[in-house]
Amino acid sequence: MTTTIELPPLERLQRDIRMAAITLSHKEARFLVDAYYQIQDYRKASANQVRSMDTSPEPEPHAVLDWLYHTMDTLEGDIKKALDVYSDASMPGRWAKSIVGIGPVIAAGLLAHIDIERARHVGHIYGFAGLSVGQVWQRGQKRPWNAQLKTLCWKIGQSFNKVQNNPRDFYGHYLVQRKLYEVGRNERGETQEEAARILAAKKIGRDTEAYKAYSQGRLPPAHLEARAERWATKLFLSHFHAVLYWDRYETLPDLPYAIARLGHDGFIEIPHWPFEG
Repeated sequence: MTTTIELPPLERLQRDIRMAAITLSHKEARFLVDAYYQIQDYRKASANQVRSMDTSPEPEPHAVLDWLYHTMDTLEGDIKKALDVYSDASMPGRWAKSIVGIGPVIAAGLLAHIDIERARHVGHIYGFAGLSVGQVWQRGQKRPWNAQLKTLCWKIGQSFNKVQNNPRDFYGHYLVQRKLYEVGRNERGETQEEAARILAAKKIGRDTEAYKAYSQGRLPPAHLEARAERWATKLFLSHFHAVLYWDRYETLPDLPYAIARLGHDGFIEIPHWPFEG
């Protein structure tokens, strides 16, 4: 006798997953965000493997790799849909997704990692994400930041860099301005001390362009770009913190000390605010 196992229709299964995503805990959401990026890496690796087999002098059969690629692609999409539902359940999540360069996975990751009740000031988020100035991890010490959130913030900076030419872009535009500022400082020799410090602290191959720049008292182009990406990410995080704060306390947080007390200018308004979405 053969036993037939009836599976729920795909439409119902997807609907059930969407309903479950609304009630995801922060811990579950963090797990799904990590899983999404791991599966994405597997999917890309399997695609590259298939491509290399197709282009080899003697193409080889790769049915199993094809299956793996399509399975990973489907699972990646399903997790993204679940995180879209999770992030859509809160106003800060919807605001984050209104920003060009921020999708449901990044929005969900930020919501799952950041507790506004433990971050009354945006500096708390910077420290938790490993973005505070002078923050270092000494050997033998506990890591002073959250590695997952730090990686997520790196992805944010990369994303803003990619969307800078989008007509609806906001933060990529400021990233470009910041990069010009960093390049100017570098060319004026204002980064000599930092270049010397990095050269002394890190093992950099003498035959690299990076070593050439550092040894001449300059930061290499990749370093300048990373600084601009980090600055744009911190700008976004300051706005995201304000939106989270408003959602929790129905008021915006105090202005940064340098602006509120010292009279520094340069305050950048929160885009899409007040948010009606």
